[in-house]
Amino acid sequence: MTSPVTTHVLDTARGKPAAGVVVALEQETAGGFARVGHGVTDADGRVRTLLKPGSLTEGVYRLTFEVGGYFRQLGVEAFWRDVSIEFVVRDASGHVHVPLLVSPFGYSTYRGS
Repeated sequence: MTSPVTTHVLDTARGKPAAGVVVALEQETAGGFARVGHGVTDADGRVRTLLKPGSLTEGVYRLTFEVGGYFRQLGVEAFWRDVSIEFVVRDASGHVHVPLLVSPFGYSTYRGS
């Protein structure tokens, strides 16, 4: 089964999936953000195991991508150490896909399907 929250990281400078990126998923609580899942992108740049099926609840979440380590492994100087994306889940019965397009000096994201 696939996690209700998934992500996909593409290295736009190389035109390839970004394999080996460490990803953390956190949920906002009264005391701040608490880690609820983590993973590492596979050869296709995807993480499909951040949460167990059925464990998504409504609320604010944050995905943090450790892209600095990814670029260091490639021997590429980059501006970014981490990229964090906060998003709101209003329907916990659905699937949330948050892709990251990243290069050493820029990134973008969107609500995927």
